[in-house]
Amino acid sequence: MTLIETLASVSPGSALAEAMGKRAEILRLSEAAHDAVLLPRDPGGLSYGLRAALAARMARHNRSPALASHYDTLVARAGEAATALLAEPGTKVTDPRTAEIVRHADRLTLAPRDATRADVEALGQVGVTDADIVRLAELAAFVNYQVRVLAGLKLLGEMR
Repeated sequence: MTLIETLASVSPGSALAEAMGKRAEILRLSEAAHDAVLLPRDPGGLSYGLRAALAARMARHNRSPALASHYDTLVARAGEAATALLAEPGTKVTDPRTAEIVRHADRLTLAPRDATRADVEALGQVGVTDADIVRLAELAAFVNYQVRVLAGLKLLGEMR
C-alpha cells in the first residue's frame, strides 16, 4: 500500500481501492516523487530535517493532519532540533537564511500566485543557491499536490 492510500485510509477491496488500482502507475510515481523531494541522495543546502519540517508545516497550513503526522515522523527521524520547530506555523525564526526559506515556503503554500521574482531574489540575497531555490519549489509543489490528492480521495471515499 502506498503512502497516499494509507493516509487516505483506503480500505482494501473497496470501490476506491479498485479505482486506485487502475491508477497504480500514478501512485508509484507519487511515491518516487516523495522520496526524490524529501530523501534525495544529495539534499544540497536543504537538509532532510528542514525538508521534512517544511513539509509538515505546509501540511498544517493546508489542514491535513494525517500528512503532517507523516512528515513529523520524518522530522523526528532526521534528529535536527533546530529545524524541527519549523514544522509548526508561527514559529519565530532568527537566522536570516532560514527565515527567508520559511517565508517562501509559506508563500508557495498559502498564496503561490503572489510569489514574484523579487521573492526568489530575496532567497539568493541570503545565500540560498539557485539549485536550492528549485528544490524548495519542488518540495512545495509536491506537498501541495499530496494535500489535494488526499482531499479528493477523502471526498471520493465519503461518496460511497
